[in-house]
Amino acid sequence: MRRLQDRVTPPVRVLIFLFGDIVLLLLSIGAAAWLRYDGRIPSATWAQLPLVAALSLATKVPVFALQRLYVMSWSQVGLEDMVAVFRGVTLGTLVFWLAAAVLRDTPVLAGFSRSILLLDYVITLYAIGAFRLARRVYLHLVYRGVLGGKAALIVGAGAAGEQLARSLRQAPTGEYALTGFVDDSAGKAGTVIYGLPVLGGRDRLPELVREHGIEAVLIAMPSAPSRVVRNVVSLAREAGVREIRIVPGLDRFLNNQVSFTDLQDVQMVHLLGRNVVSIESNLVDEWLRDRTVLVTGAGGSIGSELCTQIARFHPQEIVAVDWEETNLFWVNHDLQRLGQRTVPVLLDIRDGARVRAMLRRYRPAVVFHAAAYKHVGLIEHHPEQAILTNVLGTLAVAQASADAGVEKFVLISSDKAVQPTSIMGATKRVAEQVCLALNGRGPTRYVAVRFGNVLGSRGSVIPIFQERIRRGEPLTVRGPNMRRYFMATSEAVLLVLQAGVMGAGGEVFALDMGEPVRVIDLARDLIRLSGLEPEKDVPIVFADPEPGEKEHEDVLTAEEGTTATRHDRIFVAPGTLTMPSEALFGEVASLEQMTERGDYAGIVRTLQSLIPTYRPSALILRRADVASSLP
Repeated sequence: MRRLQDRVTPPVRVLIFLFGDIVLLLLSIGAAAWLRYDGRIPSATWAQLPLVAALSLATKVPVFALQRLYVMSWSQVGLEDMVAVFRGVTLGTLVFWLAAAVLRDTPVLAGFSRSILLLDYVITLYAIGAFRLARRVYLHLVYRGVLGGKAALIVGAGAAGEQLARSLRQAPTGEYALTGFVDDSAGKAGTVIYGLPVLGGRDRLPELVREHGIEAVLIAMPSAPSRVVRNVVSLAREAGVREIRIVPGLDRFLNNQVSFTDLQDVQMVHLLGRNVVSIESNLVDEWLRDRTVLVTGAGGSIGSELCTQIARFHPQEIVAVDWEETNLFWVNHDLQRLGQRTVPVLLDIRDGARVRAMLRRYRPAVVFHAAAYKHVGLIEHHPEQAILTNVLGTLAVAQASADAGVEKFVLISSDKAVQPTSIMGATKRVAEQVCLALNGRGPTRYVAVRFGNVLGSRGSVIPIFQERIRRGEPLTVRGPNMRRYFMATSEAVLLVLQAGVMGAGGEVFALDMGEPVRVIDLARDLIRLSGLEPEKDVPIVFADPEPGEKEHEDVLTAEEGTTATRHDRIFVAPGTLTMPSEALFGEVASLEQMTERGDYAGIVRTLQSLIPTYRPSALILRRADVASSLP
């Protein structure tokens, strides 16, 4: 079916509005005179009407222009536009009346009836308003349902659902024929919104799908918790609906206006993400605006999102540091596209001399240290690399930051640092200890921020599962009870910025991760999102956890406890050192020497000394035993 073309260019729209207003204003004054005299207008009034009409145009049209009545969208007129019409007509009429009062005692308007002026106001108000609404009414009456399309339900009858319905009706694409709304609010049941009935709550979704032959479900609940979205998706899938689309969070829209163009296919981030993150943007802006900010690991999932979010606060420049050139190239490219001044630095943070030279050259005010090795299973096979990067690399950047006069150093840590059972977790916990030990020794304030898995990051379970589904391969889940915390990348980074601006130095912040998700449930959701059925179309197999993996990740250790902050999604653990600072730096130096000579037994002993809660994996213990038996 031919797509409806609803485009009127701005210059043409202005001319249409202007010409239409002139005609309506002339007709309005004439109609007012006709009504005043019941169709028998006196000859004296007839003689005055052309001059009165000219005065009406001369006073009202400029006021209409000042009230921006000639630049509003014709096909998407809303309540605010009608308020502007009321304001414009009222102000224009007042100017008209004032001019008429001045000319009252002149031959131009001598004896002219005042009631005509009042009737003219009422007629003009209705006429100008109706003219602005005409195109929207036309589109609504003529094209609603004409283009056909898939029978669709909108889940969510709030502001977003109403805006989505209106957008689909005003600019139809021929894709959907709306049947009605689904909403859990008992007060909305049976009501009609924008011509569409509210048919019931979520529990009726399968029944409504069968009853109305629904082919598509459109979720318009931008602030709904992920459990609600998961429930809607599950009910729709069970009812046989293949197409499920969603309006993302309101933070993705300009002016919080929802359009049919905002609809997205449901992704895992919609099922696991939570409410829109709110941060103290004014404080972050004061902290970062017009300053140099350095981000290590800038090419990674967290580092690149950090750069993007930091650019929102208009720093003087972002120094993006990474050792992998392709990732760094694209981060630099994306930041330049945003108009952000960026300095890409290709550098290995383990090179202490180059790190010191870099920080002395750029003198950043803030450093976000995201560079680290993060993959638990892989790092268990290469513990020396984790020590060189996660511990010694962090020490190099942290010490050089103090030497360069950095004001604040923010370490990106991990939930795996809590009671660690892996080399990755243990080395991240040592990195936290290094920052705590350096805090207060110089001008730099050090804080750490812990959080869990980031949705869609490279090497995480979600893209691995998605790739296996595309290839038709079984999904491997490492235990039926394995649970993980998940956060959207943007969610985590915004909270990191909030924690960074709150930190006074010496804190270990922990982000509220919500409820942990069973990996087996995540695998099933991903299969269903692909339009397939778990076990039937894509098998799920179980395997033993990788070395160092825990069945369930903690956020804060019991001995640390938690303290609430002024932000409800951020908690703080009192920063405590496991040993005096000098002893800690001595142990770190020993770690470096043991790494150089491959002393795995010494590495395990030293890590356990630094982190008493560290419980090495069987793989690491075997390697330590072998190393200790060598001459």
